[in-house]
Amino acid sequence: MSLVAGTTPVIVGVGQVSERVGESGYSELSHMDLAGAALAAAIADAGAAAPLAAAIDTVVAIRQFEQSATRYLAPFGHANNPPRAIARRVGADPARAVHEVVGGQSPQRLVGELAAEIAAGRSRLAAIAGAEALSTVRALLGRGETRDWSEEWGGTLEDRGPSYDGVVDMTAVRHGVGAPIGGYALAENVRRERLGLSLQDYRLEIGRLFAPFSQVAAGNPHSAAPTARSAGELAALTERNRLVAEPYGRLVVARDQVNQGAAILIASVDEARRLGVPESRWVHIHAVTDCAEPPLLSRADLEKSPAAVSAISSALEISGIGWENLSAIDLYSCFAIPVFNLLDAFGLDRDDPRGWTLTGGLPFFGGAGNNYSAHGIAEAVARCRAAPGSHALVGANGGIMSKYAAGVYSTVPADWSESRWRSLGKIEPAFTVLDSHSGDALAETFTIQPGKSGEVATLIARVGTARVAANSADPAVCAALRQGRMSGRPVRIEPGEGGINAFVFI
Repeated sequence: MSLVAGTTPVIVGVGQVSERVGESGYSELSHMDLAGAALAAAIADAGAAAPLAAAIDTVVAIRQFEQSATRYLAPFGHANNPPRAIARRVGADPARAVHEVVGGQSPQRLVGELAAEIAAGRSRLAAIAGAEALSTVRALLGRGETRDWSEEWGGTLEDRGPSYDGVVDMTAVRHGVGAPIGGYALAENVRRERLGLSLQDYRLEIGRLFAPFSQVAAGNPHSAAPTARSAGELAALTERNRLVAEPYGRLVVARDQVNQGAAILIASVDEARRLGVPESRWVHIHAVTDCAEPPLLSRADLEKSPAAVSAISSALEISGIGWENLSAIDLYSCFAIPVFNLLDAFGLDRDDPRGWTLTGGLPFFGGAGNNYSAHGIAEAVARCRAAPGSHALVGANGGIMSKYAAGVYSTVPADWSESRWRSLGKIEPAFTVLDSHSGDALAETFTIQPGKSGEVATLIARVGTARVAANSADPAVCAALRQGRMSGRPVRIEPGEGGINAFVFI
């Protein structure tokens, strides 16, 4: 690798940490403690001959759930400057500290952004780190205990804010499908009806996709739920696998109750050499791309994400390889539909022996908030090091298939004389969204979610070139939705209180 340009960015270290409530060594670590431990692990992983922490000039903190959405409270407080809180735990004092936007695409997208900064000579050693400790938060609250995890750190901070603009529309929020579970369920039921499957048959389809994921998770020491499960077990609705939103049982949705942290270190080749990082630790960044969607209800097809397809297509094109050249693949799997979207679009086999996860997937390994794909990248780096010359792909999803980033990695050198980081922009809306409607419409998709007073059905219907959402708590309506095909069925919609529309079948 002596001919590689000095400004070429390479991943030199990755780190993962985790703990499970009640197990040996459990220490009730805070979010920042977990993230700091992950960054320390990444520093150790680099195997540098010289002190590495002091050379870090940029630290980007992945936004934890408690600072991402109002439904996630911070009962124990949080750091005012997360990147500096993380940096101080390893003895770093970076010139630049960044708090990233919301979204599971963040770690993967940041690899591209920071690699481009390094290639341009504006940075020499950058770190990405994040963590979630929601499992510990829940356990402590359940025991009636409290902690003080608030931290005050001075120094500069580039806070990019949550950046929810254009991700979710308020119509979806008011009708209970603005959060991921409800929104993804709407998309899933479009695919289910296209395939002509009943709800139970489609649950088995999801189970067949995810059973191999659970097997990978069972062998991963960082998994939050390291239990292998059969397709039938994942498909059957039981007390332990209760319905959370048709067609999802609890076991097949992203698990946010985790204690996990992960970090990534990216250096220029010159800096890696200066610090004495062995070339055997270097993993090259062959491409990083991202693309975004409009809010779910305004997309051309509710079951599809052209942005995800474009991001991966472009990453493979920049890398000069195809799917057949990949040895290790991690597709973001908060729910089944982001995986199905890609398998369907590229004509890939659900049972491909390479598998579609390196970690075990978000329902089983754990959905470590916006930081999950940092774990996927850490696993990809390990696979590349173990099989020099091979290529790994990581796909990272944010929102409700709202933002997607893809990265290709290998020990084979990558030429950064032209940037391999490409942002593809945002796909234009295809439908307008009506806040209210009085009159007839044609049903398109639905979900049913348990509520405090019983089940609530949310229907998405078309009115010409617009979409409208409407709810019903009528048990007979919920029963009818579960029988037969809904797409194209006539319904009547009327405005209701609080901006929530109601619907009945015609």
